[in-house]
Amino acid sequence: MNRSGTIPAAVWSSAQWVAYFRENAAAHRPIPWESGTGATAAEVAEIAPSLRSWQLGETSDGRQLLVAAHRYAAAANDPDFVEAIRLFIGEEQRHGELLGRFLDLAGVGRAATTWGDSFFRAARHALPSMEVWATPVVMVEVHAMVYYNAIRRATPSPVLRAICEQILADEVPHIRFQCERLAVLHRRRLRVFRGLTTAFHEAFFLAITLAVWAGHRRALRAGGYNFGRYWKAVWGKMRAAWRAMDAKGYTWEAEAPAIRSRRRGVLEG
Repeated sequence: MNRSGTIPAAVWSSAQWVAYFRENAAAHRPIPWESGTGATAAEVAEIAPSLRSWQLGETSDGRQLLVAAHRYAAAANDPDFVEAIRLFIGEEQRHGELLGRFLDLAGVGRAATTWGDSFFRAARHALPSMEVWATPVVMVEVHAMVYYNAIRRATPSPVLRAICEQILADEVPHIRFQCERLAVLHRRRLRVFRGLTTAFHEAFFLAITLAVWAGHRRALRAGGYNFGRYWKAVWGKMRAAWRAMDAKGYTWEAEAPAIRSRRRGVLEG
């Protein structure tokens, strides 16, 4: 058992994630496009600059991520991982297309570049490794959970609310997918290096948290998040993500027989 006293879960295989992403691609929620924007020009203007930035961030072609995925898959002898990443990228791109279609419907031009998008692309392109990619992805998606909830609360638009609900539903397994991979990558890291990794994560997450607030506070406030509520929400979700990255929270193949024996003992006792 882990420190919480529960029997650890097993990390999903890449084949399981491929099956999940394929099933999810066929089960999207309906978007009531026929209703129009369902918001006034003033209501759209309140969130449009921020929404344009997030829409751009969802539209990466994922080429560098696929390079990292191919390298990781070859090293780990996990060929299904590349397809899982390809499907993950496709899901993110669908989010971008949904948001872009709403911006088109509202007569708001899509952004071609933003400083935030440029920063995150540069950070992830610095080293083509899965850890360098997965770490900021988790952190941004944690902020996305709070951001899209704020937009959902802020807008009267049935279309935009439905889009936000779809994205929020997808982000939960996205975070799990990346956290599981990071748990695999961190599993055999020496304790001292795990401590350094944690310190880096906290500093990097702090920087992202402040940057997101600086760039999107108007939209966040429109959705009911003052700085204190926003801070509490994102750090709470990130702490949950860090727990999901902890290799001690999972059953690993070599440990599985002992865990199964322990489970039988619990059930039979």
